[in-house]
Amino acid sequence: MAESRFERGSRILASIDGEGGQAVVESLQDIAPDLGKWIVEFAFGDVYADPTLDARQRELVTLGSLVTQGDTTPQLRVHIAAALHVGLTKSEVVQAVLQTAPYVGFPRVINAVNVAREVFRNQEAGDAPTQS
Repeated sequence: MAESRFERGSRILASIDGEGGQAVVESLQDIAPDLGKWIVEFAFGDVYADPTLDARQRELVTLGSLVTQGDTTPQLRVHIAAALHVGLTKSEVVQAVLQTAPYVGFPRVINAVNVAREVFRNQEAGDAPTQS
């Protein structure tokens, strides 16, 4: 039997984000369960499932996108943790954030570096990333 988009997305979400991704989906169940379903099916079941980029490359692109948008602290927490989960080093995460400085400016980069520091400290302490 073929794997559904939701099943494929759930599997990929778990492999990329660990518990953090599922926590985001679960946090939406009481107010916007369809949004959680769309994240699983579209973002992970379709986009992340494409074999052209590997998980490390996808997380680098995601980090760059989140930094440039600004005001994405909860999502940065989850995706910085995901980046580490898929094998990026702390130095690579920081360098990916710094790479955006010429394009988005120092305030957004400083904010993102501070989120990275928080995630790194929480991981060292054994805490899971939070989405809020």
